[in-house]
Amino acid sequence: MPDPVLMIGCGRMGGAIARTLVASHRVLAFDPHAAELPAGVERLSALADAPCCGTIILAVKPQTFATIAPELAALARPGTLFLSIMAGIPLARLAAAAGADASIVRAMPNTPAAIGHGISAAVALPAVTQAQRAAVDRILHPAGALLWLEREGDLDAVTALSGSGPAYFFRFTEALIRAGIAEGLDGVTATRLARQTFIGAARLAEVESAGLDELRRQVTSPGGTTAAGLGAMEETIDTLAGQVVQAAAARSRELVG
Repeated sequence: MPDPVLMIGCGRMGGAIARTLVASHRVLAFDPHAAELPAGVERLSALADAPCCGTIILAVKPQTFATIAPELAALARPGTLFLSIMAGIPLARLAAAAGADASIVRAMPNTPAAIGHGISAAVALPAVTQAQRAAVDRILHPAGALLWLEREGDLDAVTALSGSGPAYFFRFTEALIRAGIAEGLDGVTATRLARQTFIGAARLAEVESAGLDELRRQVTSPGGTTAAGLGAMEETIDTLAGQVVQAAAARSRELVG
C-alpha cells in the first residue's frame, strides 16, 4: 500500500477526498471540529502524532491556517507532497511554513466535487515532480476534472468562476422560482419546475457535443417566448456576470494579501 495520506481538515471537501482515498491508502485526519470522519479514516488527536506521510492535504479554512502553519515543517520528509485546497493561501506562504524546498501544489476544487462532478484547477511549485503531479491527478480525479495552470495568479479568476460558480447558478434558480411564483404558480410547483430545468439543462450541456450557444439557439424560436425572455436578459446579463466574477476575484486577491 502507498505511504499514508494525512488530511489536515476533513470537512465537506476534505471528507469527500478522504472517502475516495481509503480504498487505496491509509488515511489519517486531524480535525478537532469534525464530529465524525468518513469510514476508514483514522482520527489523530494532535498533528505531532502523525507518522511519516507521503502526501499531506491541507483542507482547513484559510482563516485557521495560521494555527497549523508552525507545525507543517516538522511533518515534511524528503519527497512529501503538500496539496492545499485552501482558498487564498499563496504558494509562497505555504512554502514559508512547510519549507523552502517543499513540494507544494495549490488546487481549487468546487462543491460538486463531493459527488464526483466537480472541476479543479491546480498550480505547482517547481520542486513538484511529474510523479507528484500524477499523484495529484489520482487524488483529485474521483472528484471530477482537473486543469493544470501555469500561473498562480490565475487561481483568483478560477476561484471566482468555478470555485464560487455553483452558488451563482443556485441563486439564479432561486430567482426563477420567485419569478414563477410572481406569475401565479404555487411555491412547490415553481420550485420543482426550476430545479429540474436547472438539472436537465446541465445534463444536456454535459452529454451534447454542441456548444452552449448552439444549445441556446435550439431552444429559441424567432419571435417566441424564449426569445422574449432572452431579450430581457441580454440587457444586463454580460455586465452582471462580469461584476459578479470581478467582485469574487477581487475578494480572492484580498484574502491572499
